[in-house]
Amino acid sequence: MARRNDKAEAPEAPAADAREALSRLSDENALLRAALAEARARLGEAEEIGGRDPLTTLVDPRQFIRELERVLSHAARHGTAAALISVDLKDLNAINAGHGRLSGDAALRQVARLLKSLIRTSDVAARGEGGAFSLLLDHLDADSALDTAERIARCIAAHPLDVGHAIVPLDVWVSVASIMPGDTVEEVLRRAARNRARVKEF
Repeated sequence: MARRNDKAEAPEAPAADAREALSRLSDENALLRAALAEARARLGEAEEIGGRDPLTTLVDPRQFIRELERVLSHAARHGTAAALISVDLKDLNAINAGHGRLSGDAALRQVARLLKSLIRTSDVAARGEGGAFSLLLDHLDADSALDTAERIARCIAAHPLDVGHAIVPLDVWVSVASIMPGDTVEEVLRRAARNRARVKEF
């Protein structure tokens, strides 16, 4: 009689093992789903900040080229003018040397904020190397671009940087390169470099 009971109860051990294995798999599956959700969230954050300068949150040089290509395509398609305004913060090295790198970073962030406040939401503000900034302004003729550039220079000069122990003036070189239908990226960048160099000579 005891043998018959042993035979009847024997299958229960493998069934218990199987249930335990399924439970472990379910837990592992839940952990994997949570890890995947976290990875997707991080990827979304990375895509959101991709193409941005980490200090100023302006468009970075690589994304700037993409935006320039877009503006050129639009100009060629619709026959409209646009402008590239170059803004260079003077004496950035002197600010870093005299007041510390953090003050230099604060100056760059302040110029970036002012630039964003002075352009339309459809325009593009980008940061290059050092104290260099670029603005892409669509549907803007040469005269309007010059007016905008002068307004930018006046506004930045009117907002010195408060570094706690000193008020540091912020002056910029500003130059304008017109973008005409049919221009290429290389042509616009060469024109902008020439105009920027001429301004810095004075």
